[in-house]
Amino acid sequence: MLSALIRNLRAIRTAALCLAAASAAQADTYPSRNITLVLPFAAGSGTDTTTRLISQHLSQALGVGIVIENKAGANGMIAATYVARSAPDGYTLLVTTNTTHSANPYLLKSLTYDPVKDFTPVARTGDLPFMLVVHPDVPAKTVGELVAYGKANPGKLSYASGSSSAIVSGATFGRNAGLDLLHVPYKSSPPALNDVMGGRVSMMFVDILTGLPHVNGNALRALAVTTKERSPLVPNLPSMQEAGVPDFDISSWQGYFGPAGMPKEIVTRLNAEIRKIVEKPEIKAQLATLGMDAFSGTPEELGTFVNEQLVLWEKLIKNAGIEKQ
Repeated sequence: MLSALIRNLRAIRTAALCLAAASAAQADTYPSRNITLVLPFAAGSGTDTTTRLISQHLSQALGVGIVIENKAGANGMIAATYVARSAPDGYTLLVTTNTTHSANPYLLKSLTYDPVKDFTPVARTGDLPFMLVVHPDVPAKTVGELVAYGKANPGKLSYASGSSSAIVSGATFGRNAGLDLLHVPYKSSPPALNDVMGGRVSMMFVDILTGLPHVNGNALRALAVTTKERSPLVPNLPSMQEAGVPDFDISSWQGYFGPAGMPKEIVTRLNAEIRKIVEKPEIKAQLATLGMDAFSGTPEELGTFVNEQLVLWEKLIKNAGIEKQ
C-alpha cells in the first residue's frame, strides 16, 4: 500500500510539473495568433471607441492582430457569459465596465456568470464619466428647471438607458429629485441616444464621448455630469449635486478581463503592455478627447476594485429603488 501511495504521489508531481512546463511554454510563445476583444456594447458606444484606439497600440506591441467583437444585449450578459466560457488562453478577452461587473448582480435575477469567480482581472484602463442630456424641446436649461418642469408635469418626462450607469443614474435622479420618470431601456447607448435626439424620449444619462458631439451640434442640451465633482473633460457643466440633486455620485469604469484560470505569465504580459499604452501622455490626451479619464494598475488592484464596486453598486441600486428584473 505504501509503494502504491508513493507511486501516486510521484504521478501527481509529474503531472504538476508537466502542467507548469506547458504553461511556461505557452507564455513564452504568447501571442502567436490574433486576440479577440469582446465588448458588451454596440459599435459607437464609449467603450467601443476607446477600446478601438487602445487596441491599435496593443496590436503593435504584441505583434498580432486584434479583433473586436460587439456582443450587445441582455445588459452585457451575452458578452460576459461568452468570455467566461471561453478557453483561458489569453486569446479571448472581455473589455467591460461596471455594467457587467458591478451592477448586473443586483439588476438581473438570472445571471449566467459570476463577475469574480468566472474571470481573471487583467488591467483597468480608466473611467468614463456620464452626463445628463435632454432633447432641445424640453423646456429646461438647468437641472433645477428640469426638476420643476417634471414636478409640474408628472409622468411626462422619460429617460432612455443603454447601460447600467444610465439605468441607475435615471432611477437615482427620479428618486432623489422626487420625480415620476418613465424608463425606456435599449440594448446600447447609440440607439437610445438616437431616440432622445428624435424627441421620442425626453432625456438620457450618457457617457461624455457618445453624447458630446451631439451637444456640440445642438441636437442635445447637456445639463450636468454624474460625478460628485465637475469633470475636467466638460468643466462648464455642474455636477448633479452642485445642481441641487443630493447624494448623486455615479461613474462608469472600464477594464480588461479574461476567463478564470489564465496563466499568470500571460496576464502579466497583457497588463504590462496595456499599462504602457494607457500611461503614455499622448494616448491619455487622445482618450481624454474621447471622454475617458485614462489610468491603469495591476491585475490585483483591479480584482480588489471589482469587489469594492460590487458593494458600492449594491448600495446605489438599493437606494435608487430598483428591483431585479
